[in-house]
Amino acid sequence: MAQTDEAAAPAEGGQPAARRFWRASWRVGTWRRGWVLALLAVLTAGLLAFHSWVPNAIGNLGSLLETFLPWLGLAVPVLLVLALLRRSALALVAVLLPAVVWLNLFGGLLTDKSSGKGDFTVLTHNVAAANSDPAGTVRMLNGSGAQIIALEELASNAVTTYRNGLAAGYPYHVVEGTVGLWSKYPISDTRVVDIKIGWTRAFRATVTTGQGPLAVYVAHLPSVRVKFDGGFTAGQRDVSAQALGDAIEAEPLKKVLLLGDLNGTMNDRSLAPVTSQLRSAQGAAGDGFGFSWPAAFPMARIDQILSKGGLKPTDSRVLPADGSDHLAVAADYRY
Repeated sequence: MAQTDEAAAPAEGGQPAARRFWRASWRVGTWRRGWVLALLAVLTAGLLAFHSWVPNAIGNLGSLLETFLPWLGLAVPVLLVLALLRRSALALVAVLLPAVVWLNLFGGLLTDKSSGKGDFTVLTHNVAAANSDPAGTVRMLNGSGAQIIALEELASNAVTTYRNGLAAGYPYHVVEGTVGLWSKYPISDTRVVDIKIGWTRAFRATVTTGQGPLAVYVAHLPSVRVKFDGGFTAGQRDVSAQALGDAIEAEPLKKVLLLGDLNGTMNDRSLAPVTSQLRSAQGAAGDGFGFSWPAAFPMARIDQILSKGGLKPTDSRVLPADGSDHLAVAADYRY
């Protein structure tokens, strides 16, 4: 029985007509279609490359974009699939733009930059006032191997739990307001840092390690909020960041560590008074993005370990989840 379906009939080279038609249509329209996808790809590349141009005047949109900037890379595989489905060479070429820009910004974070064990280990953790398992957090901290531990969001009714639970391994400690520092090394010269919020959420202390003294700053900057009627509200956080940056700039000791929940990422321009002076342990010695919040599905690195003065980070890592809504982060340093 003869076939009447022309698309099913064999063609030159034994290929069905349907396949020839698909290839012909690809060749004819490949550079003429997909303009919308190409424009979306260019827009994505522009936002990645020029994120600092997005203004903060309206709802702090610039800081909001910068907080979740790495996630903009998810647009690349989506656009790639759509370009293939649309059979658009134009869109395929355009997708290369955001891919290249994203790799230039974040490709270095995808490799393991650790360089072995350091002279000491530091850890910072927002333990959360509503921590569902403070005793479990204490066990995690004791087993972390850190010599210096900074804790933020210490509820008044939980301070005793942390003080007693860490006493054996960390004989030196100081608590100021809702932030605290525990250390295997002596702590001295503690001073509250006024970050302009009306109560104590930051201080500095001198920690004398076996290799020499460090100025250790512990800070918990104010939270930011995303509101439908007000955008990304971060004004108080930004004022506090400036005050903290001023204190660090005036620090007389050369070697400085900042441990804490900064409620912002290294990309957020509003933290420049702090981040312009210090370098991130995660960026210098980590493996991956090191997202620390929220613990259930980490989307941003807002818990930071930063340093200056020749301190060399040799490793940076995120610890497993505990009863907090943040993940603890730790780093090894060479003095």
